[in-house]
Amino acid sequence: MTSLPRREFLRRSALLAAGAAFPVARQVTAAPDAPDALAGRLYKTLKIGMVKNVPTLTEKFKIAKEAGFHGIEMNAPGLDIEETKKAIVESGLPVDGAVCASHWRIRHTSADDATRAQALHDLKNGLRQTRAIGGHSLLLVVGKGEDGPENEIWERSIENISKAIPVAAEEGVTIVIENVWNQFLYDHEGGHDQTADKFVKYVDEFRSPWVGMHFDIGNHWKYGSMGDWIRQLGKRIYKLDVKGFSRAESKFTAIGEGDLDFADVRKALNEINYYGWCAAEVAGGGLEELKIVSDQMDKVFGL
Repeated sequence: MTSLPRREFLRRSALLAAGAAFPVARQVTAAPDAPDALAGRLYKTLKIGMVKNVPTLTEKFKIAKEAGFHGIEMNAPGLDIEETKKAIVESGLPVDGAVCASHWRIRHTSADDATRAQALHDLKNGLRQTRAIGGHSLLLVVGKGEDGPENEIWERSIENISKAIPVAAEEGVTIVIENVWNQFLYDHEGGHDQTADKFVKYVDEFRSPWVGMHFDIGNHWKYGSMGDWIRQLGKRIYKLDVKGFSRAESKFTAIGEGDLDFADVRKALNEINYYGWCAAEVAGGGLEELKIVSDQMDKVFGL
């Protein structure tokens, strides 16, 4: 055989390695009934903490796969890299990303220099550990509104997180910011007519393809139209989380219960041409409970 030039060999090897991080696209034999169905566009994943009452990590991975999920999200830093690699190999289930393990306690919005330094250290280590297990995103809650006036915590957090962007680029792992109930970038006491304007401006201020949104569809239905937020955020959305919510009862619900407008969510995701991962973030349980969650995702997204 004629040997490949070194540059071409490396290019092909990189493409093969990148492809290994994603599941093979499923064959869709019939279009689901839901309008704007997302079959062939969405891959289902879930948080590792949702798999309960299982003794080993490998068994957790196997149960998640059997329940119908295509990937799983770990917590980093602090995970056991070798154990996770073993679970991936033995189950055939990839890790698509991770969640920053310390972001609620050790925050980038803190006024304390030492706390922000530790938050940066954890973020960098989380990016490296995510890469080590084959993941391509690290979910980050940037902080809390209680840490100071919005203009101050805005600047502090952007300055701190920006220092991790070179590591994100080096490792090929995107920092994805989640919209949560943290009293920042929205009015926590406001109504349901709010927009995603501040989230758009915040993400854009990083001026980097290595920072985007891990958009949680359920978290802000109380405060605005999730379809319109998706349209506003557009290409900034790298990944999704999903849970249900009832405005009428002002509480989180199972996926598909409550009054969240999933029809408009599907429509909006098609409009922004979204292809990618969606993570369940609900109570979870054993195999039977996870099968129910997987089926709920199929129903609301038309998978």
